[in-house]
Amino acid sequence: GESGTGKSLIARAIHDFSDRRTLPFVTAQAADLHGMDGPSSLLARARGGTLVFDEIGDFDDESQGRIVRMLDALPTNAPRIIATSQEDLAQKTEAGLFRKDLFYRLSGVTMTVPALRERVEDIPLLASHFLARDARDGFTAKTLRADATEAIRHYPWPGNVRQLENTLRRLAVTAPEAEIGRAEVEATLGAQPAPRPQAGGATDEQLSAAIGRHLQRYFDLHGGVLPPPGLYDRILREMELPLIEIALDATGGNQAKCADLLGINRNTLRKKITDLDIRVTRRRKLM
Repeated sequence: GESGTGKSLIARAIHDFSDRRTLPFVTAQAADLHGMDGPSSLLARARGGTLVFDEIGDFDDESQGRIVRMLDALPTNAPRIIATSQEDLAQKTEAGLFRKDLFYRLSGVTMTVPALRERVEDIPLLASHFLARDARDGFTAKTLRADATEAIRHYPWPGNVRQLENTLRRLAVTAPEAEIGRAEVEATLGAQPAPRPQAGGATDEQLSAAIGRHLQRYFDLHGGVLPPPGLYDRILREMELPLIEIALDATGGNQAKCADLLGINRNTLRKKITDLDIRVTRRRKLM
């Protein structure tokens, strides 16, 4: 997941809600692997708890090799191993930028943490959680008014959960009233109105990320076994059907407009409607 999406928090939650919660939780960087007792020292510190390799995609080849050797010789009381990365390790492995043997040793269970802008429904819940936690830490108890909640819902949060957390902490300190309004939110975010979602590149990026998550889930459901052959054509066909149906609905069933929207000619659209067995309704008359 992207920087700030909460990967480390999720790793901590996995530890805290497991039967290892009373054992150590250790976060390691590449530097912790070097030296005579590097890997052994990490295992000793973790003592059967949880050992997290933070941003493992940035580890050099030597550090990756040390982890491979450590994983191949784990003791019986070995800690749970978790690795986080901003980058797609499968792509890095395919490009020869990450060790294949380490990738397969780590990929038993893979979790993709979406960017905060892709889970807008979580933003008010997270904001309430952070404000409540700040109150427990001794700050004045604060809540968000409806207009403030609307402002944070529409902000893109490039820094993800970490940025939201820091913003709410600043508001807990600086907001003059117990109820935080939109003006305070906008001032804290840089004295600019909270931007609305933009068309174009940002939307395309979100769409690509959403498709990527669904494809990754499809692969994960096969339990480490490759899907049946012919995946490329099968995926394109399954994506093509809802795309054409939604485009037809968006254009009121006007196939000329739909073809123009999709960037294909009308004969091609008609053939696809037939091939994909798209049911023709009164709003979708064939030309």
